[in-house]
Amino acid sequence: MAQLLKVQCCIAGGGPAGMMLGYLLGRAGVRTLVLEKHADFLRDFRGDTVHPSTLQIMRELGLLEDFLKQPHSQISAFSAEIGDRSFKVADFEHVPTPCKFIALMPQWDFLSFLMEKGRRFTSLQVLMSAQVTGLTEAAGRVIGVTATTLSGPLQVSADLVVGCDGRSSTVRTAAGLSVQDLGSRIDVLWFRLSKKSGDPERVLGHLGRDKMVVTIDRNDYWQCAFVISKGGIERVRAAGLEAFRRAVADGARFLSDRVDELQSFDDAKLLSVTVDRLSTWSRPGVLCIGDAAHAMSPIGGVGINLAIQDAVATANILAAKLKTGTLKNHDLDSVQRRRSFPVKVIQRGQLAIQNRVLNPVISGGNRPLKVPWIVKLLDRNAWLRRWPAQIIGIGVRPEHVRSPEAA
Repeated sequence: MAQLLKVQCCIAGGGPAGMMLGYLLGRAGVRTLVLEKHADFLRDFRGDTVHPSTLQIMRELGLLEDFLKQPHSQISAFSAEIGDRSFKVADFEHVPTPCKFIALMPQWDFLSFLMEKGRRFTSLQVLMSAQVTGLTEAAGRVIGVTATTLSGPLQVSADLVVGCDGRSSTVRTAAGLSVQDLGSRIDVLWFRLSKKSGDPERVLGHLGRDKMVVTIDRNDYWQCAFVISKGGIERVRAAGLEAFRRAVADGARFLSDRVDELQSFDDAKLLSVTVDRLSTWSRPGVLCIGDAAHAMSPIGGVGINLAIQDAVATANILAAKLKTGTLKNHDLDSVQRRRSFPVKVIQRGQLAIQNRVLNPVISGGNRPLKVPWIVKLLDRNAWLRRWPAQIIGIGVRPEHVRSPEAA
């Protein structure tokens, strides 16, 4: 027999959106259950860039000091290497927040930090190894979820179900919410290589005639991304591991003395890049946010931060009404109205970069490598470099914590 639980809000998925929303609702005194299908958060090559907008949220919650005690590195500016030249493209010095940098922190540490800090809220429960399998409905309204747990089946009754379960969301599929695929012409291979003294600083992107490599400083190693054409993984594998090593070394030449650390293709994890969004984020009793509502390209590392902004907006709009039992269907629509504009703006920018910059490069051919005029302008003008930092670090329509903390 299934175990029965009754809460005011049931959140499917313990990623950035789910854990932040759970924390905020628990803080507001809303009886909240977060269901995470994995036993822990230890999955590599997830979004690990914590931008100034998210650091500001942590500050507003009184968590920033403890958060920055966690192991992390910081980026206060970055450059792009195009051909044989390095170009300065962003500087966070003038971003209008106290934290003028991007914090690079493994996502498992970030999520574990939120879960640990959320333990003080008696209204919040996080259940690991609990996978949502479907929705329950009555009279055309979602009234809860079914799930599997280590102790057996679970039936949750909830005033609201929030899907934070990623781009392959069970919740959005079960709810019948339609997905608009915006198209992506790239995939990414993620891998690690060791860091050595004398390695370049602040250079994130390495753009060559026919390849693109991203290197993210992890203090004692480089987290690397090799950009390939959509569906091109079989061609990469068919060419062989040695050819892949040479391509990485050619793309980021300072790594050439350590590409042998790639022992097999098992050392490189494929991220199939998807850019999509829901036409409608909700129906009565259920709402999707984060990747479940809008899958983002890895360009700019904005996905985790948009998901957290979604969670803050959702708590701002819904927490008090959930607590008092006055939630209406149109309140769920308000979340989409608040968040769809920044999502659309960022996705348009990501697709423009993919289609106009990355895809022509990785498609090969003998066309000359051209430095975009905007990159040249940014490199020459320090004042202008604040604006890419502003867009990446703060985003469009940043959210601030408005939901109250329960007495």
